[in-house]
Amino acid sequence: MMFWMRESGERGISLFEIGLAVALMAILAMVAIPTAHLMARRVKEFELRQDLLEMRRGIDEYHRYAQQGLIMQTEVEQDFYPPDLETMVKGVVIANDPTGKKMRFLRRIPVDPMMGDKEWGMRSTRDDYDASMWGGENVYDVFSQSTALSLDGKTHYNEW
Repeated sequence: MMFWMRESGERGISLFEIGLAVALMAILAMVAIPTAHLMARRVKEFELRQDLLEMRRGIDEYHRYAQQGLIMQTEVEQDFYPPDLETMVKGVVIANDPTGKKMRFLRRIPVDPMMGDKEWGMRSTRDDYDASMWGGENVYDVFSQSTALSLDGKTHYNEW
């Protein structure tokens, strides 16, 4: 008689069936856990790309407004770029607007998904292209401060 066929009157689960079920669950868990970690990292990478794109578009828009004279800048070192990210969130008064209307270029400073905080690496126009320390004159570019290797295996997140 086969193991899954029982004689009449027998009830319950055999020890073999329990062992088989536990083994199958263990195999499924061994496959599912790494896949879940990989998917979570992919989501974080996607969020990082979107956050960097949003902030860089805001910086470019601020730069365009400043070059057109719509934003008055008091510091020559700013080179038509924002002095910091917070200025882009708080907004700046539009030049020659009697209502005192403020233009905002970011709704909020996003959280760096790789580091888990709002501290971003920044570069000014006077910094080297690969500088890791911000000079403080203006914000020309932003990057993640995470030095972890991305899923492509070639680049680090702070190089994006």
